[in-house]
Amino acid sequence: TSQMDFFTEYGEGNRYKIEEVIGKGSYGVVCSALDTHTGEKVAIKKINDIFEHVSDATRILREIKLLRLLRHPDIVEIKHILLPPSRREFKDIYVVFELMESDLHQVIKANDDLTPEHYQFFLYQLLRGLKYIHTANVFHRDLKPKNILANADCKLKICDFGLARVAISDTPTAIFWTVLQFPPTMLTISFGYSISITAANFLSCFRIISQQGGTEHLSYVDLFSPSIHQQ
Repeated sequence: TSQMDFFTEYGEGNRYKIEEVIGKGSYGVVCSALDTHTGEKVAIKKINDIFEHVSDATRILREIKLLRLLRHPDIVEIKHILLPPSRREFKDIYVVFELMESDLHQVIKANDDLTPEHYQFFLYQLLRGLKYIHTANVFHRDLKPKNILANADCKLKICDFGLARVAISDTPTAIFWTVLQFPPTMLTISFGYSISITAANFLSCFRIISQQGGTEHLSYVDLFSPSIHQQ
């Protein structure tokens, strides 16, 4: 994808130097790029014909609004939104995200040597991000490994808020929210449990979270069982 093909009549596009295509879908294409103003590598998502279908436009607008408001280390960040020179030319939209190397689905699929500590760190980040999201009364509603971006340093970031909804929820259980204030090394102190998380345990916990539509009604022990073995 050439610079000219990717940025059609978007003056601000000159700021970014397109490097390669890293994703394609029915919505359009995602390219990695270099921000010539900051020297930072970014991901640019081009969404074609945004106003062709009202449902698609609504979903995209919802995601952009939420990601501009939800700022957290475990949530992917929107860096910039490229607007056309005039409203009459507003056909496609370009959203600039921080660049992540892969997603959790690919990480688990491609790595047989991940340790229980890796999965513990994955789950900790996921729960910490969800805690922040639910504090804002937002429910992701499409949480799956492909919607969790990942880097080689095991850093995860939740993405794709197109199906998310904002709602007033019940007060979460105190035990669940309190434990998330502690780093992973402190998790065994409050409850006297040792944690041994394997790939199967991690995916099992992940399914519990997804099926519940959130984690605010699950206690810490319920969430990790049977991954937790009492000492």
